[in-house]
Amino acid sequence: MPKKVVKKASAKKPVKKPTGKIKAEYGAAQITVLEGLAPVRKRPGMYIGNTASTGLHHLIWEAVDNGIDEAMAGHADTVEVRLLPEGKASISDNGRGIPVEKHKVSKKSALETVMTTLHAGGKFGDGGYKVSGGLHGVGVSVVNALSIWMRTEVKREGKLWAQEYKIGKPTGKVKPVGKAKDTGTTQIFLPDSSIFTVTEFDWQTVVDHLRQQAYLTKGIKINIYDDRDPKKLKSYKYYFEGGIAAYIRHLNNNNEVKQENVFYVNKEKDNINVEIAFQYTVDFRETMYAFANNIHNPEGGSHLVGFKAALTRVLNKYARKNGFLKEKDTNLTSDDVREGLTAIVSVKLPEPQFEGQTKAKLGNVEVRPAVESIFSASLETFLEEHPRDAKDILGKCMLAAQARMAARSARETVLRKGALEGMTLPGKLADCSSRNPEECELYIVEGDSAGGSAKQGRNRRFQAILPLRGKILNVERARLDKMLTNNEVKSLIIALGTNIGEQFNIESLRYDRIVIMTDADVDGAHIRTLLLTLFYRHFPDLVRKGHIYVAQPPLYSVKKGKEITWVYNDEELEKLKKKLGVVEQDMLQVEEDGEEVEEKKFEVSAKKTGKVVIQRYKGLGEMNPVQLWDTTMDPEKRLMKVITVEEAARADQTFEILMGAEVAPRKKFIQTHAKSVKNLDV
Repeated sequence: MPKKVVKKASAKKPVKKPTGKIKAEYGAAQITVLEGLAPVRKRPGMYIGNTASTGLHHLIWEAVDNGIDEAMAGHADTVEVRLLPEGKASISDNGRGIPVEKHKVSKKSALETVMTTLHAGGKFGDGGYKVSGGLHGVGVSVVNALSIWMRTEVKREGKLWAQEYKIGKPTGKVKPVGKAKDTGTTQIFLPDSSIFTVTEFDWQTVVDHLRQQAYLTKGIKINIYDDRDPKKLKSYKYYFEGGIAAYIRHLNNNNEVKQENVFYVNKEKDNINVEIAFQYTVDFRETMYAFANNIHNPEGGSHLVGFKAALTRVLNKYARKNGFLKEKDTNLTSDDVREGLTAIVSVKLPEPQFEGQTKAKLGNVEVRPAVESIFSASLETFLEEHPRDAKDILGKCMLAAQARMAARSARETVLRKGALEGMTLPGKLADCSSRNPEECELYIVEGDSAGGSAKQGRNRRFQAILPLRGKILNVERARLDKMLTNNEVKSLIIALGTNIGEQFNIESLRYDRIVIMTDADVDGAHIRTLLLTLFYRHFPDLVRKGHIYVAQPPLYSVKKGKEITWVYNDEELEKLKKKLGVVEQDMLQVEEDGEEVEEKKFEVSAKKTGKVVIQRYKGLGEMNPVQLWDTTMDPEKRLMKVITVEEAARADQTFEILMGAEVAPRKKFIQTHAKSVKNLDV
């Protein structure tokens, strides 16, 4: 599994209503005006999404977007990203360079104006950019505001210009510091550790995002370097002539394809460029990515709505015309035609309207008819010109329709309406007393042993426990109708309250946090992977909105006298041993399966000898309820990993390799990573 963002979670407490009159004054003096970049530091989440890993990497994306905007405008062909020592990052492009002359309004250098003023940039007026990803004009100034230190270098007019900043404020004027033959801009920054909970850039996250950008922008070279460790220098260089058609082939690299020829169209209508590529696979899931001006829109928008509508309409029309659907047959649904589909919808337009600075959803109403018109005409032509592909596509859609009807029947039979509405919860669920979903959390635990300890150790007011018996079904290889026959999956669906499939409703979610808590062995890791596969494939909104967590129980307890220290990995254990000055002859080891009586025996022996007792916990059931609460379930002390959107997207290929039907990619993966395996439980 990919590395996840570490997050300390806490239980949400209900807000107390005021009991008396508010005596504080409320007048003009209480109105605060935030000037300059102060709003960004006050509410960073409004601009970058959050202050964890997602927001940290968003700083790089904002700077990269400016370079890609230059490339889309025809003024640049190379973007370079370097991860530097001490937590710094550098982003360069060979575009025109930010202007340095005095701005007529601000009376300061244009460079300083752009770097220190919200909504200042070359993307608002005429003639600067035809299309751009950063139309809000806040991107690079936000990076500056959230950096403890930043330096901008501009190659322009034969000179190298530079200016440095501290927490968004310039430390000096824009001035020439050397000569330059070409043009371009370089941004070097150090994120502010007082703002971000995570300050280390993840190499794989950076590589995956920039690979995506290279596919989306034909002819651009994107060079990535990891210079943080001189002994472990890494680099990638991306350049794709095939555009998003090549991206589709990359996404389906480990999939068995159903359609031989990749559909591709790139046309313009009403000043809106529409680029679409898709290919069907034998899989049950859909993989769809939407982009506007190269900005990923995880929540879709008008371009994705137009694509789905056109796809459903054209395939139904072709199916009727060519006898795949008889007169008495019902039309294929949107879900039917998207099963096994890998698609990319990319639009470029002059003035995109995004929902928020993070640009999760495109709102331009004029985009939908443009996408529908171009895609409909092109798809009709494709189906007529590729009858074999058309037959395979419709065959896949018809099979999906049959499975959908079977799933609906199973859902009505197995998951009764009353159960889905929370009237009849699974018997093994130990529910919490609170009925406020915002403060409630559900622990999914492995087996009755861990379930017993968790039920006794929990806070019954807001913590619910659902023990699983054995391993759930691998949903990567199963349709919904088969899933609903699995008792463990069924119990989980009922407990969540959201329903599943076409009837999924996130507003009915009964718990704000769903926590996977499994043993620290191979079986525990397998169960955790199966659950993550289930959530990612069938409850993507729960992942996207940050409801899924993985508990981090300690691996060791270290006892010296009456003092006990909980240790979460082998590295921490070695550091603690050095700190305590412990050598092997000073230690007493308690094995993973050590009984409580044995542990007490060791404790008595340790008191007599002065030795340190180290116990390894492979299973959560080995902890007593108090220990489990203190280490893993207490909101004030616990550590949990939240599963993020980026990680879910990156994990897509990993899920397919490890959990899919194809053996060859899995064998290759195991052979490649065999030497890096630690603590193998055999």
